[in-house]
Amino acid sequence: MKKKKIEISVIMGVYNPKSRAQLQQAVRSVINQTFQEWEMLICDDGSDKSYIPIIEETSKLDERIILIRNEKNQGLAHALNECLKRARGRYIARMDDDDISMPDRLEKLYGFLESHKEYQWAGSNSELIDENGVWGVERMQEIPCKEDFLLYSPYIHPSVVFRKSILKRLNGYKVAAETMRCEDYELFMRLHERGYKGYNLQENLLKYREDRESYKKRRYCYRVREAKVRYEGFKKLGILKFHTAPYVVKPLIAGLVSPNFVKYMKRSVRRVTYAKGKRTRETG
Repeated sequence: MKKKKIEISVIMGVYNPKSRAQLQQAVRSVINQTFQEWEMLICDDGSDKSYIPIIEETSKLDERIILIRNEKNQGLAHALNECLKRARGRYIARMDDDDISMPDRLEKLYGFLESHKEYQWAGSNSELIDENGVWGVERMQEIPCKEDFLLYSPYIHPSVVFRKSILKRLNGYKVAAETMRCEDYELFMRLHERGYKGYNLQENLLKYREDRESYKKRRYCYRVREAKVRYEGFKKLGILKFHTAPYVVKPLIAGLVSPNFVKYMKRSVRRVTYAKGKRTRETG
C-alpha cells in the first residue's frame, strides 16, 4: 500500500494532561482537518504512570499519530525538539494538548506559506476559551516587527506553522531552565534577530484555552525567567533602551501589584475583544 504524502508534521508535547476529553478533542481537531497530508508527533514528556493509558489511547485515534515517550520530564522545549528530530513534513505545525484547531487551519496556513515565500512562519488570530466556552477573541499584529515584542509575544504559539528548514537552521527550541514557560517567546525573538519574518492571518483559526483568571496563578519564579528572556532578547534585537527598560521588568511588577490592576493592564494592552452576552459553547 502506497504511503500517504506528508507535508505537515504537527508536534505536541504532553505532560500529565489535565483532561482526557480535552486531549482527545485537541487531537481530533487535527484528524478532522480539511488538509489531510499530515502526521502528528506526540511526545509524552515523562508523564506519571496513571496518565500513560490516556495518552496511549489518544495516540491510537489515527494511524498517522506517532507517540514518543521521555523517561523523565524534561520540559516542553525538549519534548518539541524530540518531535522535530522525527518530523518528515516540510512544515511544522504547533499544537497544544488542550486547544482546538479550526477545521481549515492547516489548509489556510499551508496555502499562505506556499504562496508567500518571503515569510518563514505564519500564525493567526484566536478565539479564547475556558471551561465555559468562548470568552473573547485575540487579534494579533498582521506583520509583527521587533518592537512588538516589548509587550508580549506577537504570535500565538499553538496557532503557528513553521517552515521546518528554519527551525532546523536554528537548532529548534532552546532547552534551558531560564527559558522554561517562555520557549516560544525566546524562539520568536531569535528568529526575528536573524532577520526572518512571520505573518499572522487575520482569521480565527484556533480556539486557544486560556483561563480569564490565569494572571493570578503564575508563580513568581516564572516571572523572573520571563524577565531574563526579555532582557537577553531585547538586547539581541537592539530594542533594549532606557525607555524600554520597564518592559523588561514588567512580569516582575505584575507579580507584586494588585491582581485587579494587572487585569486592567492586560485588557488595555492586549488586542482582545471580550464576548458579550451568552457565551458560545466550544465545539470540535
